[in-house]
Amino acid sequence: MTKDGGGTDLIPGLDALPGAAAGKPDDSGKPGASGRSSGKSSGRSSGKKGARRPAAELPVARIAVDMSLPHLDRPFDYLVPAELDAKAVPGCRVRVRFAGQLVDGFLLERVAESAHGGKLLFLERVTSPEPVLAPEIATLAREVADRYAGTFADVLRLAVPPRHARVEAEPVEEAAPASPEAPDAGVWREYPAGESFLSALAGGRAPRAVWTALPGPDWTAAIARAVAATLSGGRGALVVVADGRDVARVDAALEAELGEGLHVALTAELGPAERYRRWLAVRRGMARAVVGTRAAMFAPVADLGLVVLWDDGDDVHAEPHAPYPHPRDVLALRAHRSGAGALIGGFTRTTDATQLVETGWAHALAADRNRVRARMPRVRYVGEDAQLARDAAARTARLPNIAFEAARQALETGPVLVQVPRRGYVPGIACGRCRTPAHCRTCQGPLALASSHAAPYCRWCGAIAGDWHCPECGFFQVRALVVGAKRTAEELGRAFPGVPVRTSGRDAVLDRVGPERALVVSTPGAEPPAEGGYPAALLLDGWVLLGRPDLRAGEETLRRWMNAASLVRPQGPVIVAAEGALPAVQALVRWDPVTYAERELAERREVGFPPAARMASLTASPAAIRELLADTRLPDGAEVLGPVPIPVPQSGTEAQEKERALIRVPRAAGPALARALKEAQGVRSARKVTETVRVQIEPLELI
Repeated sequence: MTKDGGGTDLIPGLDALPGAAAGKPDDSGKPGASGRSSGKSSGRSSGKKGARRPAAELPVARIAVDMSLPHLDRPFDYLVPAELDAKAVPGCRVRVRFAGQLVDGFLLERVAESAHGGKLLFLERVTSPEPVLAPEIATLAREVADRYAGTFADVLRLAVPPRHARVEAEPVEEAAPASPEAPDAGVWREYPAGESFLSALAGGRAPRAVWTALPGPDWTAAIARAVAATLSGGRGALVVVADGRDVARVDAALEAELGEGLHVALTAELGPAERYRRWLAVRRGMARAVVGTRAAMFAPVADLGLVVLWDDGDDVHAEPHAPYPHPRDVLALRAHRSGAGALIGGFTRTTDATQLVETGWAHALAADRNRVRARMPRVRYVGEDAQLARDAAARTARLPNIAFEAARQALETGPVLVQVPRRGYVPGIACGRCRTPAHCRTCQGPLALASSHAAPYCRWCGAIAGDWHCPECGFFQVRALVVGAKRTAEELGRAFPGVPVRTSGRDAVLDRVGPERALVVSTPGAEPPAEGGYPAALLLDGWVLLGRPDLRAGEETLRRWMNAASLVRPQGPVIVAAEGALPAVQALVRWDPVTYAERELAERREVGFPPAARMASLTASPAAIRELLADTRLPDGAEVLGPVPIPVPQSGTEAQEKERALIRVPRAAGPALARALKEAQGVRSARKVTETVRVQIEPLELI
């Protein structure tokens, strides 16, 4: 490359490129392992006085530049100046001149020669000599980017936290704590294969299991015992859970099992500095076990021996940033590449985990039916017909008589959990006469009520609709379509006078509740554990969960029900308001999520839906989707569904029309589909197309 930044090959979209492209990774997945050759360059400088000279050994550095343009998703070669020779180590952060601008990057490796035929630019500086990008994580990031049709730079933003110079300058501990002794089986004795699973981990082997946990609070102790067994075998462990509350519970269990110093917890609530401090402890080998939320799936644990994912069906695990990787796939890749064990667990079983069992990648790990029956609650369902029989007090609280009696009796011994699918007061209203759903006149969004005395407001744009009247019949009064958690708490307070009513939801999530009598109204996922367990639980408005227009509605409903019911004491009553003939309700009554997941997977295989098939979604304007599809060389057997319009919340002005198209291929053609979409995105990027198309592989929602 010339000194002014001009290159031999100009790529549309940039004035010029820096150094030579190192090419695509080879079959080993190592970034920059091969390159196009038009002659070789050692990067020797001119002999001019004051000119920078390259390092004597391995003078060429392959740099992953922090650029998300798909057509530039490859390493670039630069020269390492002699004065930066000691600092420019693989994995460090650097600054380079790219297309005339100074940009950040990571040094992937140093080599003796470049495959680029022209002159190379020098590194501008080494931001930090700390090798923050481990070789394993660099390889993993490349694989994740290719699997999800994304870019290497986007994955690295998820994998490596921002730098804090003050934290890096802090003194480093001399040595990591010693390994713990191999633990006994403990709670794993309740599972027929539990002891052998722990023995394999302690022996340095790599067992892989899909774990259906028994109801109750013992799942944290089981995970901690599995981590201890792994560490006793001289290897590291990584645990990923859904939210900060679960991190705190597993962290406490790990501290009780391992003591201090062997593990760290990584969550966003720590703040940037403390999070980076703990992350560095893992990278430097001072901490050998990690528990955290989805970002921890890239934690650089040394000599990884076990990956754990708890409750893999929780939608909180879905990464909202490109390229939208799911921890289940990332951890499976890590386990496969590093020869580590894997434990994917939960109270229920997802179809994706069932797919892993059916393919032989993992084995099922569950308790026998006698043990399950002893630990499960007693579940009863209440359909529409049964709800007609109510007494006066129950009618006020919209509770079936059986649910009212179960709650009244359970309150004598402790708190009662009440799960309500929707947050808020009344999240959906309709005409009080003809039941026409109420919509905003400005943006056509749904209207809701914030309290019993508030005027209707739009849930999309926030506009107040105090003068709303039905466009069909002209009626001014409204009725509730769906009742939220706040309205439910208000009704329960009238039905059970003198009983404290506590709420747990997005606005304020309770960590736990005591053993005293109370009604705990919670939205799904926010249920706090009770000391000693709940005597009873009420799962209201099941039709709201089961009636969602979503492929995973039944699976997700069962997961939410079982997570709540698992907090109830053994043989305690659980009342679910749903029709008993539905498969999800029957699975809950029998406490048999495995059979339900196997049946669900078989049905999806017949109709060609994930996870039996691979899918990608394209979201953009109609013109952008048509252009991308025209540039995409779809693999054989690909089927394009749509595009169809998607609802876009509008605020004041007319929002841009957007559509969504789905591409379905056989499961074996998934890598080819991701590769084709990435190449098409690269073509659009090289053409300087301003509108981007959101490409998501295996979207969580298909509506």
